[in-house]
Amino acid sequence: MLDVVERELELKLVLSPERSIPVPARLSYRTADPYAVHITFHIGSEAPVHWTFARELLVEGVFRPCGHGDVRIWPTKIDERDLICVALTSPDGNALLEVPSAAVSAWVERTLRVVPPGTERERLGLDDALADLLAPLPADDLWLSDPWPSDESPAQDGEL
Repeated sequence: MLDVVERELELKLVLSPERSIPVPARLSYRTADPYAVHITFHIGSEAPVHWTFARELLVEGVFRPCGHGDVRIWPTKIDERDLICVALTSPDGNALLEVPSAAVSAWVERTLRVVPPGTERERLGLDDALADLLAPLPADDLWLSDPWPSDESPAQDGEL
């Protein structure tokens, strides 16, 4: 079973309607974090730039405009090319990126085969973790037993 689904690709950072620059990037999906997708941009700085957002947002964005706030995604066609546009907003600035629709769609499909929609919760192991957290411990026996008689219990001979 795959633990990570990755794809290297080149996005276009749109600077103006007439000008864009290529940006190498990596799409990553980790089964240990089944609700999220990760994009790492290699922009020539000392450290790459990382963005994480809901896989569901990318799945929907392949077909129709979606998202609001920090991440918005929509399909479009420019000069007969099918593209996915990704608009990112942060306190450091805004970016509009274009990526070929076929590349994103194929990668998203791979993630959906690895972890089908609706099965993400099973990957998190929440039920097992909750059961472990709530499992009684030997010390719990002290709290569950009643070492002191209550005021309502009948007095025994010699007790006050």
